[in-house]
Amino acid sequence: MTDTFTALSDPTRRAILDRLSAQGGLTLSEIGADFAMTRQAVAKHLAVLEAAELVASQRDGRCKRHYLNPMPLAKIARRWLGRFEDVPLGAMAGFSGGGALTNH
Repeated sequence: MTDTFTALSDPTRRAILDRLSAQGGLTLSEIGADFAMTRQAVAKHLAVLEAAELVASQRDGRCKRHYLNPMPLAKIARRWLGRFEDVPLGAMAGFSGGGALTNH
């Protein structure tokens, strides 16, 4: 899971994931067209995303197409965010984190 958090820590990689979420099956060149960086830099970002299993790739003839793999994100959501879904606001009444919680 550390690889997932490391991959998500970079804004460029998050933008690549957003792009693949909107339109999967993109080649390196198609992904790179959205960014002001070299093809090699985009390839390095994709390699990090693939190592974290956030991106799956498939050969299509001479092309390699990239797709978002939502499973690691779903696991994070279940493990780290799911536990807070059912916390009643009344249980947080004593919380003083700088902002007031109101229940309208």
